[in-house]
Amino acid sequence: MLSVSRAFTASLAMAAVILFCRALPFLFFSGKKAPRFLSFVEIYMPALAMTVLALSPYASLEWSKAPHGFPEVLAGLLVVGLHLWKRNPLLSILGGTVLYMILAY
Repeated sequence: MLSVSRAFTASLAMAAVILFCRALPFLFFSGKKAPRFLSFVEIYMPALAMTVLALSPYASLEWSKAPHGFPEVLAGLLVVGLHLWKRNPLLSILGGTVLYMILAY
């Protein structure tokens, strides 16, 4: 467990890094047009990141052991179904999480 002073120092360091990372593009590209590569990244990276985050839990499933990934697959299908039906990400994620917690425990 970290002491209070170390936790405070770590929090300040993380805040500084986050602030620097978020401010850097504005400082670097102020008054300039961003390169085409950054426009591409800006358009496609959020969808790519969400796809990786959505599919990565399935990579560690042990399909040969019971329950054979049933809770994960069923919760994932519920997320997709709720999102297609209601188009509400919060409802979709919450519904899938609740169903997974019920089935897994």
